[in-house]
Amino acid sequence: PNLYLDYNFFETTIKFAPANIGYARATEPPPCDVSTSRESRWRLRYDVYQYFLPEGDLTEASLLHHLQRMAQVAQVKASAIKVATLTADDKTAVSFSSLPGQGVIYNVIVWDPSLNTSAAYVPVHTYACSFESVDGNCAFPGRVSTKVFSTLVALLGLFVCFFGHRFWKTDLFFIGFIFLGFFFYILITRLTPLQYDVRLALTAVAGSFGGLLLVASWWRFGILTLCMLCVGLVLGFLVSSGTFFTPLGNLNVFHDDGVFWVTFSCIALLVPVIFMGCLRILNILACGVVGSYSVVLAVNSYMFTSLSYITLNVLRRALNTDFRGAVIRVPFQTNDYIILAVWGMLAVSGITLQIRRERGQPPFPPHPYKLWKQERERRVTNILDPSHHIPPLRERLYGRVARIKELFQKEQPAGERTPLLL
Repeated sequence: PNLYLDYNFFETTIKFAPANIGYARATEPPPCDVSTSRESRWRLRYDVYQYFLPEGDLTEASLLHHLQRMAQVAQVKASAIKVATLTADDKTAVSFSSLPGQGVIYNVIVWDPSLNTSAAYVPVHTYACSFESVDGNCAFPGRVSTKVFSTLVALLGLFVCFFGHRFWKTDLFFIGFIFLGFFFYILITRLTPLQYDVRLALTAVAGSFGGLLLVASWWRFGILTLCMLCVGLVLGFLVSSGTFFTPLGNLNVFHDDGVFWVTFSCIALLVPVIFMGCLRILNILACGVVGSYSVVLAVNSYMFTSLSYITLNVLRRALNTDFRGAVIRVPFQTNDYIILAVWGMLAVSGITLQIRRERGQPPFPPHPYKLWKQERERRVTNILDPSHHIPPLRERLYGRVARIKELFQKEQPAGERTPLLL
């Protein structure tokens, strides 16, 4: 029997018809005392297997070579990974998270526990993308707009990774950009039918507004706890996403949206709570880990990497309600080991450099508005300060306007026009 495959940007669904007893050809001699009362397809078991093709290999020869490993029962069990087991009472469909640009082969082995025989379906494969699309095809899965956006964010994140705590306002802008941009993208995607490029541009504008808003709130009110709560939540979001990126995220209990989001939020809130007594360490950790991870997301727009799905899977679940039932599995191959090493190196280097540089320094800069207010009062009361004698702003502006007007006035002649009569 054949398998049927449906895919979209979010998930890939494998569908198959229940097998008949005649399809289960014996791989071992059946026992002699087989009860005829159990000759029913309802006793069959269906094992779903998944096999990842090499990353970046889209050739037809490679596909045909690996399809041979998924044709027979023994080859499937030796090469692929079993991801699900269904009974005849279950729905004959399994959903997986789509990986655009990554080739995947699926197959199902039906097993008769009474006869101890098994047979394989005809395998199916998908790349979850289009080979004919001009923008965002299988060879170059990232769009141009995504590359520009992720590259700019990665440059800012790389600066924050090494200098975020020293340049505190830049760090706050980066955190505010992520915080508001993430929720705004989910909101406009679910509520509006705008195209992807338009949504990404609006997200960049909203994220910039969020960054400026967080910086302005710090400059005016100086509430350190509020700012560090946002920093801790961004770091907690990444930690919680990494937790559900593990096999823990495929537990059946987390297929319920309520359980998933409550658990996800608790893990995210746990990070700022743990580090509330050492806010400087929390900020340096967030700068190193989150800033370096933005480089990983930028790499994903140019070449496939499984590490980007640490956060993209959470975004997919927020955008698509059907994604909650998908099995989340990604390949971990040579490219991923290299990018993981680069991510770890950047994070450790940035954290170590900032801890050593900030040793002996104040934990955080003083309140900017309070300093500005003190400086203004000092200039008003200190007559020895040259700035004390500077005219008010209104008089200075009026003087400059008057000097500009003088440029357009005609020069008045000096002396008399007629000679003197003696």
